[in-house]
Amino acid sequence: MVPLDPVPRPIDHLPLMGDPAAIAIEDRGGTLDFAGLDRDTGALAGWLAARGLAAGDRVASWLPKNRLSCLLPLAAGRAGLVHVPVNPLLKHAQVAHILRDSGARLLLTQASRTATLATGDVPEDCALIPDLAAWGHDVMPPSDGDPDRLAAILYTSGSTGRPKGVMLSHANLWFGAISVAHYLRLTPTDRTLCLLPFSFDYGQNQLFSSWAAGARAIPLDYLTPRDVIKAVDRHAVTTLAGVPPLWVQLLEADWPQPIAARLRRLTNSGGALTPRLVTALRTTFPAADLYPMYGLTEAFRSTYLEPSLVDANPEAIGTAVPFAEVMVVGADGSEAAPGEPGELVHAGPLVAQGYWQDAARTAERFRPAPAFAAHGGLAVWSGDTVMRGEDGLLRFVGRDDEMIKSAGNRISPTEIEEAVLRGGEAAEAVAIGVPDPRLGQAIVVVARADGDPVAAEAALRARLRADLPNFMQPARFEWRQALPRNANGKIDRALLKRETEA
Repeated sequence: MVPLDPVPRPIDHLPLMGDPAAIAIEDRGGTLDFAGLDRDTGALAGWLAARGLAAGDRVASWLPKNRLSCLLPLAAGRAGLVHVPVNPLLKHAQVAHILRDSGARLLLTQASRTATLATGDVPEDCALIPDLAAWGHDVMPPSDGDPDRLAAILYTSGSTGRPKGVMLSHANLWFGAISVAHYLRLTPTDRTLCLLPFSFDYGQNQLFSSWAAGARAIPLDYLTPRDVIKAVDRHAVTTLAGVPPLWVQLLEADWPQPIAARLRRLTNSGGALTPRLVTALRTTFPAADLYPMYGLTEAFRSTYLEPSLVDANPEAIGTAVPFAEVMVVGADGSEAAPGEPGELVHAGPLVAQGYWQDAARTAERFRPAPAFAAHGGLAVWSGDTVMRGEDGLLRFVGRDDEMIKSAGNRISPTEIEEAVLRGGEAAEAVAIGVPDPRLGQAIVVVARADGDPVAAEAALRARLRADLPNFMQPARFEWRQALPRNANGKIDRALLKRETEA
């Protein structure tokens, strides 16, 4: 198990964590050992330094999961620069906003993507480098800068307004890598299939936590679940990270038992696993430990649930990850008692440095830690309502801005969604509160049926009448063939809410 060393290091020191002869990356270009990872990181850092950029300048990347996108987070930091990864699924207007907002001085991308950009999308002072295939240069040694200096700006998906950039230090990234590698019990024998985008903190950490454990990272851009199944088999994958919509997609595929049995570890974040999903994952991947996790980019990761507790507590989000102090704070600012709902507040070294050039929004989310906190300084006030049980486990109640207020009742959309999905009539569902002159808000469920929508709704309404009180009954269902996703693969709740209210 990776030791919990409390001393942070620059993120570009990760290649030093593995056996120099062990494989760090396996991709279409072949394999790269840890010695090669350090050498190529240093060469790319040297190439970046030769571009005439100043310390702290931003280097953006708009790339698929190739060798360059794996190395850039380390190389930029080694060169004293700040990495700004852009989700490869974003379109030109979103890319243009991120380049302007971050003040990027360099964009590394592909000619095929460059062709989609409009005039003015790339600022005049931002150099455009398409299809960089080689970066031979003097190798820069591992950096020795302050771990608290800025290392990356990760832009949120922007489902509610324009994306905002979360500022992460070297220490934030380092502690995140060590924390996850430790509680997932990663070892040098593990092989992580990296499916999530590297612009997503959870996706980027697939690389970092694997390398912190001396393990192998296998980046994959996939088109179908069958591509994932083949990759798990071909690369003897042990670890797979996903978000709930991805698990739904993968579970609808046919997994041969010998291939499914290769997986030792499944991790989930970006949305809660329903009891039905937990059961399906257990059935399909019986040899794998399941790690439900809760996090937000502003604090990276807050909680996880030990695999041994999942079956008895499928609705829980667990306890604090290493290096995190997680509190439940009541409306009066005091610590909420067990069984009492409150806001989840995260303090400690995983807390980000705020939003890039946005003091107003930073002040809303990053505020002084509660008086009873062990860690002083700024904390992330999540806006999420949680509750700590007598068993010490945290349970998610809902987001303040997503809670449905109907007929004087505060209703958690998560509770509605879990009830809807429990019987199997729907494969995916989102509960939304829409304006109603009599109730204040009425409950609308947007869902994808598992079969015929007419039959599914009839069966679902009959079951929900027995399972939910009257004030929690959906006023209507909207059935769709597919639910929209944002760039990180999560269901786009904000878009659904706008469409439903229109």
